[in-house]
Amino acid sequence: MKLSAFGEKFAGDSGVVQLMDDLSSALSDNPDMIFMGGGNPGRLPEVEAVFQQRLEIIMADPQQRHSLFGIYQSPQGERAFREQLAALLNKELGWAVTGANIAVSNGSQSAFFVLFNMLAGQMSDGSQRCIHLPLAPEYIGYADTGLSEPLFTATQPDIELLDDQLFKYRVDFSGLSLSDSTAALCVSRPSNPTGNVLTDEEISHLDQIARQRDIPLIIDGAYGLPFPSILFEPASPHWNENTVLVLSLSKLGLPGARTGIVVASEEFIHAFTNANTVLSLASGTMGPALAGALCSSGELLSLSRNHIMPFYRDRAQQTLEWFRAAMGDLPYRIHKPEGAIFLWLWFKDLPISSQELYERLKQRGVLVVPGHNFFVGLGDDWQHKHECIRVSYAQDAERVKLGVELIAAEVARAYQE
Repeated sequence: MKLSAFGEKFAGDSGVVQLMDDLSSALSDNPDMIFMGGGNPGRLPEVEAVFQQRLEIIMADPQQRHSLFGIYQSPQGERAFREQLAALLNKELGWAVTGANIAVSNGSQSAFFVLFNMLAGQMSDGSQRCIHLPLAPEYIGYADTGLSEPLFTATQPDIELLDDQLFKYRVDFSGLSLSDSTAALCVSRPSNPTGNVLTDEEISHLDQIARQRDIPLIIDGAYGLPFPSILFEPASPHWNENTVLVLSLSKLGLPGARTGIVVASEEFIHAFTNANTVLSLASGTMGPALAGALCSSGELLSLSRNHIMPFYRDRAQQTLEWFRAAMGDLPYRIHKPEGAIFLWLWFKDLPISSQELYERLKQRGVLVVPGHNFFVGLGDDWQHKHECIRVSYAQDAERVKLGVELIAAEVARAYQE
C-alpha cells in the first residue's frame, strides 16, 4: 500500500498510538495486567449514579431519546447544552460568555488537532509557525498532531528540589524563547503528565506575554477548572477573549462519550466550527445530553468538588506513601502532586532508559508510560527526559499498590546492574 505524506505520518507509530494500543491489547495478552499507564478515570459510584439517573430520564422521554440518537446536532454542539454551560460559567465565574463562545468536539484530542493546525504549521506565504509549550514536559497527545513539522517548540523547565523526595517544575520565564514564528502558547493545567498546577501568577504572566505578542494562550483544562476540578492546590479559573480554554467530560467519568469543549472568542469559535464541520460533520450528543441538566442544576461543579477531587487527592497521597515505603533509599524523586490523576517519577542517573524500564515493567505485568514521549518540542540532548515515567493511580487501590511494589523492584534491579 502506497501512502501519502499524510498517511505515512498518521498511520505510523507514535507515543500516543503506543499508549492506546497498550490499553486495548494488553488485557488480552495478560488478564492480570496492572494498568497504570493510561488516563482512564477511576470509578466513583456516587458519580456513576448521577449519570445513570440522567440517562434513565432521557430514555423514558421519547423526544429526548430521539434527540440523543436520531438527529445530527450542530457541528458547534447542541445549542441548549452550550447555553446551559455558558449560564453556569457566567453565574459561577463571572465570565461574559454566551453559547456563541462555546463549541463541542468529539473529544478534546480532535479539538487540539483542529486548534493547532488552524494556528500553526505552514502558512499561506510559505512560512512555518509553531505552538510553544512554556513548560515541558507536556501531554503526549500533542506530539503528532501537526500536518507539517515542526509544529512545536518548548522551554526546558527550572527544577526545584523539595523535601521528602519531591521536586517541582517551574516555568523558566528568562529562558522563554519566542519569536515571530510563535503562533500560540499552550499549557495543560493541571499538567498531564506531572500533576503540576501552574500558579495564578504564572498564568497571568503567560497571558500578558500572549497579549503583548497578539497570540492566543491555550489552556488544556481536561483535569482542571472549572470541572472536573482535580486540583489539590489553590488556583483560580482563567479565561478572557485571548484565551482558548479546552475542557473535557472524560475525567468526570465519561471518557466513552468523547466530549471536548472549547471556550474562546466568538470569532475563534466560528473558525473552529467551520473546520470541525469538515472533519466531523457534527458533534456527538451523548456527553451534552448527560451533562446539560447538570450544568443548569450546578451538580457538574458540586460533583467535581465534593466527590471527584477528594477521591483523587486522597489516592494521590496514599500512592505517594506507597512509593516512599517501596523505594527506600533508591535515588528517586516524585513531582509534587498538585492535581490530575498521575504521579511523575524521576530516577536520576537511571542506568537504563525510561523506554527500557517500560518494556521491563510490561513483562512484569505493569503498564506505565515512558517519560521521553512527553518532552514535545525539546531535543534529545537532555538526559532527564529519559529518566522519568508517568504512573496513574486511578484504578483499584490494591492493584495500584501492587504495581508500586513491582515498579520499585524493577527500578532497584536496574540500579544494581
